[in-house]
Amino acid sequence: MGLGGVGWRSVGSKVQRWGLENCLRLRGFSSAAVPSHMESVGFIGLGNMGSHMARNLINAGYRVSVHDVNENAMKKFSDDGIPTKGSPLEVSESSDVVITMLPSSAHVLDVYSGGNGLLGNGGRLGPWLYIDSSTVDPQTSRKISMDISRCLLKEKKGYAENPMMLDAPVSGGVPAAEAGTLTFMVGGLEEAYVAAKPLLLAMGKKLIYCGGAGNGSAAKICNNMAMAISMLGVSEAFALGQNLGIKASTLTDIFNCSSARCWSSDTYNPVPGVLEGVPSSRNYDGGFTSKLMAKDLDLAMASASGVGYKCPMGSEALDIYRKLCDEGRDAKDFSCAFRHYYSGKDEK
Repeated sequence: MGLGGVGWRSVGSKVQRWGLENCLRLRGFSSAAVPSHMESVGFIGLGNMGSHMARNLINAGYRVSVHDVNENAMKKFSDDGIPTKGSPLEVSESSDVVITMLPSSAHVLDVYSGGNGLLGNGGRLGPWLYIDSSTVDPQTSRKISMDISRCLLKEKKGYAENPMMLDAPVSGGVPAAEAGTLTFMVGGLEEAYVAAKPLLLAMGKKLIYCGGAGNGSAAKICNNMAMAISMLGVSEAFALGQNLGIKASTLTDIFNCSSARCWSSDTYNPVPGVLEGVPSSRNYDGGFTSKLMAKDLDLAMASASGVGYKCPMGSEALDIYRKLCDEGRDAKDFSCAFRHYYSGKDEK
């Protein structure tokens, strides 16, 4: 029941005050605009990305319940009156839609198909839509999509007569997750993509439909392979320039108004002292870690091998990031290759 535009919700013996309607008004959302077959959303995976994504859904008026193996991550939500669940299966039983944001393919397979997993209800599912935003290999996405397509709905929801799956990895990192400006690369049935648009736009600003099941995951690993190769190429050129007597700031000005211009030079420059507000300006702390880049490159190389395609530059990039991780740079931003692989120097 609302009181003066502020909602109240009972949680156990506590009654917690919610300023939800005011939050929605500030963000331009109305809870009345949420379709009935999408209003209950389960979110699994409350890490650096998932926690912000779940919060944005709550702010957009969705009724969200959450689960994570990390009790501390769940406590941050339960302290705010958000329902927490003890297993993926419990999330499934109370949701119209389930979103997962997990670290690896193994985690995704376990959450969907493992003990007390999302699909553990004997082939009859409550949610009509499952969205996996994890960065995984396309084969994993296609396997889970096929498993879901073999199941039945307990009851029809909206126009959906059978459960559906979208693979929808994201780009933009933690800042975009927090700001609700992520880019989603989406694979799966087009009708499911169209139906999911309002939900995805509560967490992001750009949606790109990539085609059938697994294509969103394929797009993400191709994007990240290109990002790694680009960063290494730019870092190598900057380091060469320094050895030839050219300042990195001078090369940056040249790159950014000529054919070498790219995200790694104009937005995420790897040379300390050239650009403020990027990981290179803070000793390569924060950002996208070398460990995650190595993981994504490993996914890309495994997927390439699976279709008999050779990626020599991608393979070399993987070797470089594995070496950085072996040398203890795994938690540093992936742009640290400039300093720790190419022995580049800070800009004075």
